[in-house]
Amino acid sequence: MVAPPPAAVGRFPCVLVTGFDAFGGQALNPSWMAAQALHGRLVAGHRLIGARLPTAFGRSTEVLADLMHRHRPTLVLCAGQAGGRTALSLERIAINVNDARIPDNAGALPVDVPTVAGGPAGYFTTLPIKAMLLALLQEGINAEVSQTAGTFVCNHVFYWLMHQLATQAQWQRTRGGLVHVPWLPAQGQPSMRLDEIVHGLRVAIECALTTLADVRQPAGALA
Repeated sequence: MVAPPPAAVGRFPCVLVTGFDAFGGQALNPSWMAAQALHGRLVAGHRLIGARLPTAFGRSTEVLADLMHRHRPTLVLCAGQAGGRTALSLERIAINVNDARIPDNAGALPVDVPTVAGGPAGYFTTLPIKAMLLALLQEGINAEVSQTAGTFVCNHVFYWLMHQLATQAQWQRTRGGLVHVPWLPAQGQPSMRLDEIVHGLRVAIECALTTLADVRQPAGALA
């Protein structure tokens, strides 16, 4: 986890951008590399705080909770790796289930276990994903709205985050969501270059910070 530079604390409201450590036998994870590259940047009057979450069901949300309480972000954008995808995937919904096909980095292999016992079946993102999609496409970044964040640790973190934002009064003014990023070229195909991922996440964050009401699906955009 990267600590913010002293100048990042107190001078500007902040956006928390998280990525995950490598998992599943991979040597790297572009979601964390992108979050690390964005750390310290100033976007729409907000300082970006990049941080790394462990790819572990239990520990990931503990780390995220600590980061949120420490930095008090106005927006939380979690990023995760999704091998096989061709675009930045703006996730619409988090579902209340952990169902892993491979162990997480702590060896856990939950099957049909709720993320939050007694919680609702799902939560929608509170980010303006259609506006973000349009902004990305206008920048020439391959992007899509995704209807599933899977059932591994990314979805676990996404659901936990949205549950906190929906149920805790201290977060009523904070918005959040999840974006999946493709592999890097070194990991296989399909892929996206790291500079494109970083640029795309910055564009998405700027749009989220400056857009209060979402737009309709852009004509011809990926659904």
